Amino acid sequence: MKVLVTGASGFIGQHLIRELLKRGHHVIATSTSRQKVQNADWLNDVVFVEHRIGEEIISEDLWAKFHCPDLLIHLAWQGLPDYKNARHSDVFLNQHCLFIRNLILSGLKDISIIGTCFEYGIKNGCLDENISVEPVVPYAIAKNSLRLYLEGLKGAHEFVFKWIRLFYMYGEGQNEKSLLVQLKKAVERSERIFNMSGGEQVRDYFPVQEVAKGIADIALQSEVTGIFNCSSNRPVKLKDFVKNFLNDNNFNIDLNFGYYPYPDYEPMEFWGDNSKLKSILSYGKSN
Repeated sequence: MKVLVTGASGFIGQHLIRELLKRGHHVIATSTSRQKVQNADWLNDVVFVEHRIGEEIISEDLWAKFHCPDLLIHLAWQGLPDYKNARHSDVFLNQHCLFIRNLILSGLKDISIIGTCFEYGIKNGCLDENISVEPVVPYAIAKNSLRLYLEGLKGAHEFVFKWIRLFYMYGEGQNEKSLLVQLKKAVERSERIFNMSGGEQVRDYFPVQEVAKGIADIALQSEVTGIFNCSSNRPVKLKDFVKNFLNDNNFNIDLNFGYYPYPDYEPMEFWGDNSKLKSILSYGKSN
């Protein structure tokens, strides 16, 4: 299958491309700059097309530009991890609506778009795809609005649509501002204390390699569509997750719990029901 992956230079994109190549698919990778991927171990195995979403020519046939892919896996999104920036709703949303619409009207028939667990809003407990969503930050509001737009577009145009909500990921290539990256740097600087929140938050952590496999499993099939949680369904307290990370890596540093306040845009305890994701895996094994 010929698969277009946007956001190829990002945290997930690097791992997803490796996963798709391992499964024997032809990958068209795109990012804002070739320079961002010049050291990628997969660069010579893909077709790379430099592209900046939001700067398209109106009459441009994007499906043709990206070598007429069979499937789009849309990871790209600007402005992260600043979830509260109004530009998500005011600027980026429209750009992504127009980008995906262009591909569909040009000939694309199968799309998988990355959403976020923040779409659920301030809801505690195990979250499944059928509950209502109440996003509270501009990033989540924009993502949910994109989903609704594409569901409406599907009423007028025929294409397969999968919406993949990601939960908490960690692993190689993670954002420099992420907790584990900052913790590792503090250890490398021989700091004695690492400041963090109270650590009582219960979250759903998933290694990025497993996230990439989950995205690929969902996107490469068309029997089950709609909204998916890409999650581990293994809730754990943040403080325990961090302590396990330190133990696994033989790191020694004191954790100063309670230094930072808890984020105001997410609930204290939530994780993703992954039953639908598992149904995809079960389907693949039986067919």
